Amino acid sequence: MIRSNLLPSVHIHPILLIFIIISFLTGTFIELMVILTIVLIHELGHFSAAKWFGWRIRGVMLWIFGGVMDTDEHGTRPFHEEVCVALAGPLQHGFIYLFLFMLSGTQFMLPSIIETAYFYNTVILLFNLLPIWPLDGGKLVLLTLSEKLPYRKAYEFAVIFSLILNVILAAAVVLVMPFTLSAFLLFSFLVMENRRDWKQRYYVFIRFLLRRYHGENHFRRVQPIEVSHRDRLMDVFNRFRRDRAHRVYVTLPGNVRRQMDEMECLHSYFHERRYNKTIGEIITRVS
Repeated sequence: MIRSNLLPSVHIHPILLIFIIISFLTGTFIELMVILTIVLIHELGHFSAAKWFGWRIRGVMLWIFGGVMDTDEHGTRPFHEEVCVALAGPLQHGFIYLFLFMLSGTQFMLPSIIETAYFYNTVILLFNLLPIWPLDGGKLVLLTLSEKLPYRKAYEFAVIFSLILNVILAAAVVLVMPFTLSAFLLFSFLVMENRRDWKQRYYVFIRFLLRRYHGENHFRRVQPIEVSHRDRLMDVFNRFRRDRAHRVYVTLPGNVRRQMDEMECLHSYFHERRYNKTIGEIITRVS
């Protein structure tokens, strides 16, 4: 772990240690160092943008061809902030291309290393733009889906799509493409990460709701939600969208229509712990 006042806490993922051992055994250690340098610059792009917007960041986890910035802000910050933070990593590759171009023809770096850096800069850029969670492309997929769908449905769809695509790519490495251990380990790792994310999807959603309950959201507009008095609180929450505050309109027996603020629903769930009550029972008690 590396600590600095100006840099985030940088952690090394165990799978990266496997790649380091492989690089020593195969004589590709210099290539690995080039890759890690590019990955670190990429992650510092995310970190700098997140710091600019005042995000809370616990650290950065590095693994081969990418990394993950550890923050709880996803789904709670304004849409434009999350897009900027997601794109700030890929943007660094443009600066790397410019830096390598300036070094070309000079004596500061061997031409073979510059050529290697050009190659891996392109590979890492394209890899991180794949629509796979938690890569940058996968985050952009989630952001796009969450503009059209409730947050819980958008998150689950993004993880399922990512898991299926990862399995296909891992199988392609074995059955179709020329087999490389590095690529197989990489996509296998992403499959395991997606499987873990799928298991934790409920906790991710609860965290999303808790941020709203504590007022840690930035709403662009108000959107009404129409529900039946038979719906439970979680049925209502499943329709919540990011960047939108919700007025909940409940249709009671006899076509009587009542309104609740989303904070009343969240208070009933998290403070009063009325987990299994219907929205009709809650609104009747409140009124």
